[in-house]
Amino acid sequence: MQITIVGTGYVGLVTGTCLADFGNTVHCVDINKEKILMLQNGKLPIYEPGLDLLVKKNVDEGRLMFSTDIEEAIKKSLVIFIAVGTPPKEDGSADLKYVERVAKDVAQHINGYKVIVNKSTVPVGSGRWIKRVIEENIKSPVSFSVVSNPEFLREGSAIEDFMRPNRVVIGSDDEQASAIMQDLYSPLYLIETPFVLTNIESAELIKYASNAFLAVKISYINEIARLCERVGADVHDVAKGMGLDNRIGRKFLHPGPGYGGSCFPKDTRAIVQTAKEKNYDFKIVQSAIEVNEEQKILMIEKISTAIGSVVGKTIAVLGLSFKPNTDDMREAAAITVLNGLTAQGAKIRAFDPVAMDEARKVLPDITYCKDTFEAATDADALVFLTEWNQFRSLDLQKIKKLLKKPVIIDLRNIYEPIKMKEMGFDYHSVGR
Repeated sequence: MQITIVGTGYVGLVTGTCLADFGNTVHCVDINKEKILMLQNGKLPIYEPGLDLLVKKNVDEGRLMFSTDIEEAIKKSLVIFIAVGTPPKEDGSADLKYVERVAKDVAQHINGYKVIVNKSTVPVGSGRWIKRVIEENIKSPVSFSVVSNPEFLREGSAIEDFMRPNRVVIGSDDEQASAIMQDLYSPLYLIETPFVLTNIESAELIKYASNAFLAVKISYINEIARLCERVGADVHDVAKGMGLDNRIGRKFLHPGPGYGGSCFPKDTRAIVQTAKEKNYDFKIVQSAIEVNEEQKILMIEKISTAIGSVVGKTIAVLGLSFKPNTDDMREAAAITVLNGLTAQGAKIRAFDPVAMDEARKVLPDITYCKDTFEAATDADALVFLTEWNQFRSLDLQKIKKLLKKPVIIDLRNIYEPIKMKEMGFDYHSVGR
């Protein structure tokens, strides 16, 4: 099948590459000439484990190509995916200007029946709106269908999530379009992936409802962690006891400095704004947002309390990205925490295995180090902000000798408190 992916960001590039690996011919197009040139030269604009090899494989085998020529791509393809950004506006609602631009491009170049698939995360009702935009800008009557096909890719494990997803959601009111989408995803049907076939509005809401629920779980366990510290409980034991109840589940019950990234902050604000537009006050999600922002501030206070006054103190920081296995710094807890510490007069020496180039764009006033040990040298304390695997088995005796004082503030609960204290560390964690 001939497919066009409009947008070569995280979602578009992963989707296009994986669909090419299914055997389809995929045209990935973008208006960003530098990004397309980079991809044509075999370089990726994002970090995602294994994606570089999969891109190379499908480019070499002639199934995956990159271009800025959206007209040619649209005319060649039966299915056109919209995978452009929907950044939040000031009120939290999604900005659909890039989606509208693609819809108008489709209207201008459409030359026969097409299935227009919205992969971008958009508010409920956007599918109907996309259809109207195309109808209002089309040159001559041509049949087309609009489908909602939300993505559920986790950064750091996106290829596995695409190839072996929990479910495939297809929102459409057109049987032909639905059949084409099921045919496109037939490799997943063969491995018994559940398919959710519904209308456009339900598919759009499934995406927001899923991410908002996960964000609520994270904020909930962070509040439980706060309570644990006050009553003498261990949040890990509490989370385990909760998670063994199948109605609750174990995942996303891990305390930390708050959620970040490209999805949860944006999607929670968007669903709250959608509710407001329909005269509904979404109290649970709004509370989760507020708790998440509070959590980041509380981490600044936790670090300050552990060190004493941070004025003139040097703090080593390990991990900057919002989660491991990605270089994504969007709304990472590190931004709030480190800006807060520097505002109080602290000096930050940081190391991240992948995200330092991205971090420099949003945290220009900190010192970046070549490795863990350089960051720790002569620091007054060490802070874990991201739980990269390579931080899980550090030479702690060496770290202890490099630090001015053996103070560790572990905001990801990587290490065990008893063992750390036995080694002579003044160890602080979250909810324990």
